[in-house]
Amino acid sequence: MLDFINELHDSHKQVDSAIEHYLVMFLNRDISLLAQAIRYSVLLGGKRLRPFLVYQTGKLFGIKSSKLNAPAAAIECMHAYSLIHDDLPVMDNDKLRRGYPTCHVKFGEAIAILAGDALHTLAFTILSEAHMPTITDQDRLKMIATLAAASGANGMCFGQSLDLINKNNKNISATQLETIYQYKTGSLIRAAVRIGALSAGNKSRDALESLDHYATTIGLAFQIRDDIIDTSSYAYDNKKGERVKSIRSKHDNTYSKIFGLNTARSKAEELYCESLASLKYIAKLGYNISTLSAFSRYIIKRSD
Repeated sequence: MLDFINELHDSHKQVDSAIEHYLVMFLNRDISLLAQAIRYSVLLGGKRLRPFLVYQTGKLFGIKSSKLNAPAAAIECMHAYSLIHDDLPVMDNDKLRRGYPTCHVKFGEAIAILAGDALHTLAFTILSEAHMPTITDQDRLKMIATLAAASGANGMCFGQSLDLINKNNKNISATQLETIYQYKTGSLIRAAVRIGALSAGNKSRDALESLDHYATTIGLAFQIRDDIIDTSSYAYDNKKGERVKSIRSKHDNTYSKIFGLNTARSKAEELYCESLASLKYIAKLGYNISTLSAFSRYIIKRSD
C-alpha cells in the first residue's frame, strides 16, 4: 500500500506542476482578482484522484506520465469548476472546502461564478491547444468530446440538477440516488479513465468496455464512501483554527442516512468486488492492473 500512496503523492505533485504551467501559459492577467480566484480554487488542495486515474490508465498501456500532463490538468480544472459552482449558495451553499473558505466566501459570488466558468473553458483550452505530440488529432478530439459529455447536460450538470430536485424527496429509492451519484460524481471519474485510455489510441480499444465498467463502479463506491465518512466526520476550519462538525443539510439525501451505515458499507464492498472483476478481464489481455486494484481498495478504505 505504501507504493500506492507514494504514486498518489507523485501524481499530485506532477499535476499541480502542470496546472501551474498552463495557468501561466493561458492566463493573461495573472494578478487580476479573477486569476486569483482561479488559482485559489484549482490549487487549494485535494487528493487529485481524477488526474491520478488519467496517469495510471495511460500507464496501463505503456504511456509515460509526462505525456499525460495536459489531459490530467484539464480533468482537474473541470473538477475545480464543478466544486466552485456546487458550493454556491444557490446550489449546496457550502462555506468550507478542504478546510478553507469556499471561493464565493473569499471572493464573492460573482467572481466565483466567473472563476468556475473560466476553469471550465480552460480545461478545453488545455486539451485543444497543449503540446501533445504522441496524441493523434482524432484521439485529441475524442478526449475533448469525452470531457464535454461528462461535464454537461448529460453528465455532471444533469446529476447536480437531479440532486437539487430530490433534496426534499424522503422516499427516494436506491436506484434514484445511485443515478444522481453516477452523473454528479461518476461522470468525471469515467471521463478520467477513458481519456487516459484514449492516450494509447487503438491499443486500448479491447479494454475500453471493461475500463468503463471499472470506472462506473469506483465512481459510485467513491460517493457512497463519502456518505459514510460524512455521517460522523469533522472538518478542519483553517481560518478559525478548529475542527467543526461536518454535517450535510437535513434536506440532503445520502446513502448512509437513507439506507443505514451497514447497507452503505455492504454496497461499497460489493462495488469494490465488481471493480476487481472488471480489472481481471483487463489482466487477461496482458496488462498490469496492480495500481488500479490498489486504487479500488483505497476508495472504499479511505477515512477522509
